[in-house]
Amino acid sequence: MSKKYFGTDGIRGRVGEYPITPDFMLKLGWAAGMAFRKMGACKVLVGKDTRISGYMFESALEAGLTSAGADVMLLGPMPTPAIAYLTRTFQAQAGIVISASHNPHDDNGIKFFSGKGTKLPDEIELMIEELLDAPMTVVESSKIGKVSRINDASGRYIEFCKGSVPTGTSFSGLKIVVDCAHGATYKVAPSVFRELGADVVVLSAQPNGLNINHNCGSTHTEALQAAVLAEHADLGIAFDGDGDRVLMVDHTGTVVDGDELLFIIARDLHGRGKLQGGVVGTLMSNLGLELALADLDIPFVRANVGDRYVISELLERNWVIGGENSGHIVCFDHTTTGDAIIAALQVLMALKARNESLAQSRQALRKCPQVLINVRFGGGASPLEHAMVKQASERVTQAMAGRGRVLLRKSGTEPLVRVMVEGEDEAQVRGYAEELAKLVTEVSA
Repeated sequence: MSKKYFGTDGIRGRVGEYPITPDFMLKLGWAAGMAFRKMGACKVLVGKDTRISGYMFESALEAGLTSAGADVMLLGPMPTPAIAYLTRTFQAQAGIVISASHNPHDDNGIKFFSGKGTKLPDEIELMIEELLDAPMTVVESSKIGKVSRINDASGRYIEFCKGSVPTGTSFSGLKIVVDCAHGATYKVAPSVFRELGADVVVLSAQPNGLNINHNCGSTHTEALQAAVLAEHADLGIAFDGDGDRVLMVDHTGTVVDGDELLFIIARDLHGRGKLQGGVVGTLMSNLGLELALADLDIPFVRANVGDRYVISELLERNWVIGGENSGHIVCFDHTTTGDAIIAALQVLMALKARNESLAQSRQALRKCPQVLINVRFGGGASPLEHAMVKQASERVTQAMAGRGRVLLRKSGTEPLVRVMVEGEDEAQVRGYAEELAKLVTEVSA
C-alpha cells in the first residue's frame, strides 16, 4: 500500500499548511498512541529541535497521545539520534521527534522511532495512517496517559556519545570549531568534545526559535570555514538542525563532505579488522568513494537516497557502516541510526590513530567532479516522466561513454528535482547538468 502522509523521513512540510497543523498533530498523536497501545502498555518519548513551532506541536502531540492512553515522557530540545537512543534505554514503545532537520524554521515535521531505536516498520506507519482516517475517541478518564519530563536527558546522551570511543581517549591538544546550527546539538555537542579534552570554539549555539539552520550549520558552512582559519583551528565540525548530519572543515578551510568522512571511518575500521563486510553509500555517493574503497578491497553498494534505505541495506547485509554525501553517517557498531556527534568522534579517532590531519586523511579519496542542481517544481506530473527529459538523460549518459553518470530524482523532503551529473571533466559535467536542469525547469513550467 502507498502511504498518504509518511514520506521517506516521516511527515514534513510548511508550518500552518496541512498536514503540519496543530489539529493534525493532535490526531496524529492519538492515532500513534492507539497503534502503539495495541502492542501493550504504552510509553512514548517526545523530543524536538529548536524551531519555534515545536512548542505548539509538542503540546498537540501530548494531548493526542494521552487521550489514547499513552504515557508521555518529554525530552525538550535534543538531537534526533539522542531520542532514538533514549527510546531504547527507557524501554519505551516509541520515540517521536518534532523536527524538519536541515530545513528553515518555517518548516517542521514528525519522525518516529520504534522501541529498538530504529525507523518504524511500514506496517506500523500504515496502521497509524489508517487510524488517522478513523473518528477520534478518548479512553475513559482512569486510563488517560500521564506526562513527565526527563530532566537528565542531555547528560545521559553526552555519556553515551563519549562511550563510543575507548575509555581514556583524550583529544587534548586538538582545537576544533563546532557549528551547532542554532539547533538541537547546541547544548550537548560542545560538552562532548570538551569533556574529551578538546579545545572547543562554539558557533551558532544561541537558538531563538527562528534562526535554526540560518546561514550556519552543515547547509551553510561559510562562517565555520572562516572561523577555522581565524582561530587557527585543526578542524571544524558542522551539524544540521537536528543533529543527524555532519560535515567537517579542514585546517585550510576546505569542506570535507559525507563521502570523505565515510571513507575515513571505513578505512580506519578496515585497518583495525573491524569493518565487517563493506560500505553502503547511495545513488548520490561520489564515484571517487567507490574507487577509493575498491583500492582497499572494501565492497561498496549503493542504496536509494535517504538514511532509511542506507539502514535497510546495512541490516540486510549485516554490515556496520554507511552514509550519504550530505553527512548522514550510520555507525551500527555504536548506534541504531545516523548520529552526527558519534560520526564526528569516529573521524577524530581515525585521525588520531593515523596521526594525520583531516586535510591529509582525505587525500586518499580523489573525488570525481560532480555537479548537483536543485530545480523547484510546483507539484503535478513529475518532470522526470517527461519524454524530452528521459531522452536528454539517455543522450548525456551515452555521450560520457561509461566515464560518468546521470542521476535525476525527486527529493523525498522538499518539492525539488535533483539533477546530478558526474564524470572526469568538470567543465563537461557542469555543461550537461545545466542543460538538463534547464530542460527540467522548462517542462515543469
